[in-house]
Amino acid sequence: MSSQKIAVEIINIGDELLYGSIANTNAQWMSEYLSEAGFRVLRHMVIADEQEAIVQALQEAMQRAQVVLLTGGLGPTKDDVTKLALCRLFGTELRLYPEALAHLKEMFMLRGRSLSALNEQQAALPAGAIYLQNEKGTAPGIWMNDSAGRVVVAMPGVPHEMQHLMQEQVVPRLLKTFAVEPLLHFHVKTVGIGESQLAEQIATWEEALPAHIKLAYLPSFGQVKLRLTATGKDRTLLQEDIKEQLRRLLPLIDKYVFGFEQETLEEVVAALLRKSGKTIAVAESCTGGYLAHSFTKIPGSSAYFQGGVVTYSNRAKIDILGVLPSTLEKEGAVSEATVLQMATAVRARFRADIGLATSGIAGPGGGTTTKPVGTIWVAYADAEAAKAALYRLGNDRLFNIKVTTALLLDWLRKKLGGRAHEFEDFFV
Repeated sequence: MSSQKIAVEIINIGDELLYGSIANTNAQWMSEYLSEAGFRVLRHMVIADEQEAIVQALQEAMQRAQVVLLTGGLGPTKDDVTKLALCRLFGTELRLYPEALAHLKEMFMLRGRSLSALNEQQAALPAGAIYLQNEKGTAPGIWMNDSAGRVVVAMPGVPHEMQHLMQEQVVPRLLKTFAVEPLLHFHVKTVGIGESQLAEQIATWEEALPAHIKLAYLPSFGQVKLRLTATGKDRTLLQEDIKEQLRRLLPLIDKYVFGFEQETLEEVVAALLRKSGKTIAVAESCTGGYLAHSFTKIPGSSAYFQGGVVTYSNRAKIDILGVLPSTLEKEGAVSEATVLQMATAVRARFRADIGLATSGIAGPGGGTTTKPVGTIWVAYADAEAAKAALYRLGNDRLFNIKVTTALLLDWLRKKLGGRAHEFEDFFV
């Protein structure tokens, strides 16, 4: 069988998705994961928890795609309509799967609950289906094939359950079923440079890319992820091609590159702090605790994160950090002098090696002619000196908070040595 691009359609089932009660994060995650594996996602559909709607959507999707993946509509209640729709489509009926029932009993026993007749229905699957055990929940995955070799897979709509099934069972089985054309992605993570400026800086390099390597720009809150995608017949050769392009790219944007592949800025900073043996404390005003969260959300952060304070009011800045009232009166809370005192004070109060501080006008109101919304001061203090930087951002509050945090983390990253890994580390 020659390798090819296998077409996939995704159907997400749930009235709550149609009503906009919750965001359809499953479609985004599934598309990215499937694309990484070499599949071509043709279409997303969101449909109601209705048997007729599911059957119709499946019939349409199977005319276009070799693989159809469904999420939602599986459960012990009346919402369990997906299995009935599959029975109609494949001309079969539900039957009890002993292995599914055994897993259900085990899951309920671990939770200290007894298995009811209603819950037991989850072990009934369309006859002829392949049972995919859900290690993260009770609703199983269901794999079905038709006579034309097309595949339909139903999974629970709970994101972490669906993701586990996709990673551990569905995609590995798809890769065994279909000869997928070799495809290689590699991600370069940048911060502190906008998409258009980045594109200008690497324009000559991008224009010279060989035809089998494509570049995508994926911006998000002060960061831009560059995704290189190479297609061909030999994965080893594709890796060498990607590495050669990275050797040409990085000298052009090195100071903006904080990491590669799945590394996050927070993870890189955490790794550098652990390596340096230094500790840190933060004093926040406009970021309101988001900066501290960027440290504490990483497991093991207690090894280097000493603590933080949110001194939102002037009184808090004076009482907790000892910012001089005269500074606040003369310069204002959003000023170089104020953040320098904040960073120095929080470092001393927590006996940390490094102190960081933020103070600004996050918006959407509160700006003045001299200090418009988006005016942000940040500071870095260590044993040698304290320095401040001014950012001029936009009018969106959440954007300003997230971008301020990203830019300050990047400043810290550079102080700590730059990167936790180089791109060669990902090709071992």
